[in-house]
Amino acid sequence: MRAAQIFIHGELAGRLEELEPGKRYRFAYEPDYNAPPISLTLPTTTREYWFDRFPPFFDGLLPEGVMLEGLLKQIKIDKNDYFGQLLAVGGDLVGAVTVKEASE
Repeated sequence: MRAAQIFIHGELAGRLEELEPGKRYRFAYEPDYNAPPISLTLPTTTREYWFDRFPPFFDGLLPEGVMLEGLLKQIKIDKNDYFGQLLAVGGDLVGAVTVKEASE
């Protein structure tokens, strides 16, 4: 299982976990997180979200086209490894959200 810490404006908001590659993902807000949601599609009124594919909000943060091809060649990961791509670019995303690999 891989996991990532999700930050918004530098504050730890939650954790994204890849429970089964390409099939099961879980995002959960930190118990004490009481700030704006990371996305309007992931409101804090629900503290935990389950997905049967890579979560759309996080997919929208990934590079596309030439930028994606360059990333894949540079770090040598599979094109379908969305979680790996997110970890690779997570420190340099557009907007308020940043992603760091979680240490177990």
